[in-house]
This record gives sequence, structure tokens and C-alpha cells, in this order.
Amino acid sequence: MRRRIFGEWLRIVWGLLVFAFGVHLTIFANIGLAPWDCLGMGIARHSPLNYGLSMTLVAVTVLGIDLLLRERVGFGTVIDALLTGNFVQMFNDLTPLPPNENVWLGILLMLAGYAFSALGMYLYMRAGQGCGPRDSLLIALGKRLPKIPIGFVEIGLWAAVLLAGWLLGGPVGIGTLIGTFGAGAVMQVIYNLLGFEPRDIRHRDVFEVGRELHGKA
Repeated sequence: MRRRIFGEWLRIVWGLLVFAFGVHLTIFANIGLAPWDCLGMGIARHSPLNYGLSMTLVAVTVLGIDLLLRERVGFGTVIDALLTGNFVQMFNDLTPLPPNENVWLGILLMLAGYAFSALGMYLYMRAGQGCGPRDSLLIALGKRLPKIPIGFVEIGLWAAVLLAGWLLGGPVGIGTLIGTFGAGAVMQVIYNLLGFEPRDIRHRDVFEVGRELHGKA
């Protein structure tokens, strides 16, 4: 049992590494950022934190909100909050090339980035140990607004995050529109190719996994 759980944790870290590489590509595209990344960059511009630490701060804050809203939090949620932003920063620091200056190449890089991000989400979600903090927040808001389609709830959440990022000076451009409307489409294509349905995954929270580690499940 413990070996299986440790294997799931390794799968989560590997999936987040792939996901972070995808986010790095969307940043390297240099045509504007998706709302959450825009917010992270905006915070970094007004604080001593780099992008990675800014996104970690955002993720931990959102994780706290998830707990206040009584969402199930798994080890995958916690690992996501602590590692993803720093993984993206690592890729940003390791890139030897200057930022892209070609719009069409930037669009291709951004779409490729969303494909890698979707693949990374597939890898870590299959462990069944919780969604990322931002996904958990969307689910929590959706439960409290049952008459509003979840897609509109997501648009409202992203709009609020984007406004905050823009006010803080985060990069906004054509890539922001692609991120807002195209990321979900790319994700759906990847999941259709993999035959993966995220809603079929039963996630275990930290208490359930803790009982499994102690042989009490």
C-alpha cells in the first residue's frame, strides 16, 4: 500500500513537471499570459518575489480559501500548490533563448504549452489525490452557484483574476484571449485522444490517504 502511494506521489510530481513546462512555453511565447499567470507576473512586479514564488503564494492563498469553503484537499492539491510555480520558474531560468518576438510562432508555442499542460494534468490527476487549488476553487464556487453553468462560473473567476493581474501590470495580449477561450479546447482534444474523463476520477483527501499509509483504510 505504501509503495503504491509513494508511486502516486512520484506520478504527481512528474505530471506537475510536465504541466509546468507547458506553462513555461506559454510565457516564452511572449504574446500575453493566461489570467492566473498574468496575476503571478503582476505580483512579481510589485514585490521582491519572482514569478515562481508569486505563483506559490497565490496557490497557497487559494488553497486556504478552498479549506474555508470546505473542499476536499488531497496530497496532490498540496504538492501542486508548493511545486508548480517553482517548477515553472526553474524552466524560465534554464531557457537559454531570448523571449520570442514572432506572433505566429508565439501562437504555436502557446498552443503547444496548453497541450503539455493538459498532458501534465492527465498524469497527476490519475493518481486520484486531489485537484489543484484553482480547480478546487472553481468547483467550490460552482457548488454555491448551482443555477449558473460551470463554464460561466469559470469565465467570471478568470475575469476577476485577469482584472487583478492587469491592474498589477501583468502582461495582457492576444495570448490572454487564447488562454481564456482556447486552453479548454486544447485540453478537450488531448483528453479525447487519451480517452480520459477527469470527472470519473475519485479523489482521496489527505485523511483518507493518511489512513491508507497506516494500513487503516
